[in-house]
Amino acid sequence: MKIENYVRDIQGFPKEGILFKDITPLLNDPIARKECLKILVDSLKGKQIDKVVGAESRGFFFGILLAQELNAGFVPVRKPKKLPYETISASYELEYGSDSLEMHTDAIKPGDRVLVHDDVLATGGTAKAVCELVEKLGGEIVQCNFLMELTFLNGREKIKDNPIFAVLTY
Repeated sequence: MKIENYVRDIQGFPKEGILFKDITPLLNDPIARKECLKILVDSLKGKQIDKVVGAESRGFFFGILLAQELNAGFVPVRKPKKLPYETISASYELEYGSDSLEMHTDAIKPGDRVLVHDDVLATGGTAKAVCELVEKLGGEIVQCNFLMELTFLNGREKIKDNPIFAVLTY
């Protein structure tokens, strides 16, 4: 099965000049979704994970599935003012703007072994911000997982101190 057959290109979304990689066909197909999850889990063989941190919002889809498979906690990282408890924040740049992310202050305990998960590694801004939040709370990043990496945007450079895995590369 080729996972790339379940990712479609959408030209001009969210704005002109962007070629968006849409994962909804992957989410919609139970066999492809299970295969993709298996590939992500297999990348973690022999690694202990205490928490899976998923970045809003598409990082939640496989993030919660990974947490379930790994018998780990799931930590959502969200845009400002979306989490109800006390938070810490980190700012980042996207390929089409800037924003910030927040995490609950009690989500990661010092020494927790953390898997950071998002759907795409593009410019690396989101992943770097998530890693900063994990490290501020004393977590140890075991790996950064992505469904896909857009290598031409060089996002890997921003998180190069961490092991990185992507199911697909473009």
